[in-house]
This record gives sequence, structure tokens and C-alpha cells, in this order.
Amino acid sequence: MAEVRTRGFDRLVNFSDAVVAIAITLLILPLVDASQEVVKEGIGNYFQHNFWQLLAFAISFVVIARFWMVHHQVFGWIGGYTSGLLWLNVLWLASIVFMPFTANVLSRSANGHADVYALYIGNLLLTTLTMQFMELLIVRTPGLLRKEAEGESDLLRGWAFVILMALALVLAVVFPDIGMLWLFVLFLSRPLHLLLARLRRPRERADV
Repeated sequence: MAEVRTRGFDRLVNFSDAVVAIAITLLILPLVDASQEVVKEGIGNYFQHNFWQLLAFAISFVVIARFWMVHHQVFGWIGGYTSGLLWLNVLWLASIVFMPFTANVLSRSANGHADVYALYIGNLLLTTLTMQFMELLIVRTPGLLRKEAEGESDLLRGWAFVILMALALVLAVVFPDIGMLWLFVLFLSRPLHLLLARLRRPRERADV
């Protein structure tokens, strides 16, 4: 049985929040450096010539913010941690910190580069998968999940998102002309979640 530690939990959460805040701030630095270009070219011309860079910034900002919201929700279910959860959280933070780099590579690359899409979406997949394993560990570790939070976790929802993120990665590599638009498959997460839940019910009845 894993030892659940409560001392230092607030430091773990605060540290995680600080790292995410730094990562999301780093996204804007390339645009800050380009301020002189905006003055020379004019706002209209700059937006026209740097559309993909601005789009990559916007997408990455929303993505990191969404990842933080999920992290905030999941860690709100617990009041302690285990060594396994600590290391998974470190891996999750590493993937978050790496995201400004992958976003910058994406924004400066021409369209249709499968390796660039693999780098960016692969980064997103790692972050998603790490969070899923953290949630799985929380649910499976006795004494880690608060009683009032029992029933809040839905692992199938997370697995649906992981499956679709992996699908987007494969499609972006195989059909790079579509590029980042493959991420729209993530909107199928709810239908896939409902399908997985429906498939699980007969198996649960059989176990009973």
C-alpha cells in the first residue's frame, strides 16, 4: 500500500501552478520580440504575414489553460500525495514546460510538415496521458481520494480524450496536408465517452 503524504501537499500544488503560469507566459515572448515588426509593417500586414504564429499562440494558450483546469480539478479531489503521484506530476509539468518550444516550432514551420505536427501533438498526447495516469493512480490508491470527492472521477472520459488525441497524432502524420485541423476530432470526445460507457455496462453486469 502506497504511503499517502499530507505534509507538503500545498507546496506541490503551488509549485505546479507556478510552473504552468511561467509556461503560459513564455508563449507570448516571441510575439513580444516581434513588436518592432508590428511598428514597421503595420498591424494589418503583420497579422497577415504571421497568421500561423498568432494561431499557434492562441491554440497553445487555450490548451495549457485547459490542462491547468483539469489539473486543478483533479488535485481538488485529494489532500495528500504519494511518491508515484509526485513523479507523474513532475512528468506532467515537464510536458507543459516543453509546450512553448513546440508551439514556437509549429508557428515558424511551413504547413504540411508531418514531423512538426508529430512533435506538437505528441507533446499534447504526453500531457493528456500523464494526467490520465495521475487520475488513475488517485482512484486506485486507498486513502488518497477524499470521501466527498468519491464518484467525481470518470476515467472513461479521460481515456476517450487520450484515444482521440492519439488518433489526431496518427492522422496528422499520415495526412499532413490537413495539419492541425485534425485536432477537431477532439470534439468527438463526448460521443466516444458515451460509446465506451455503453460497451462497459454489459461487462459490469457479467462480472456481477
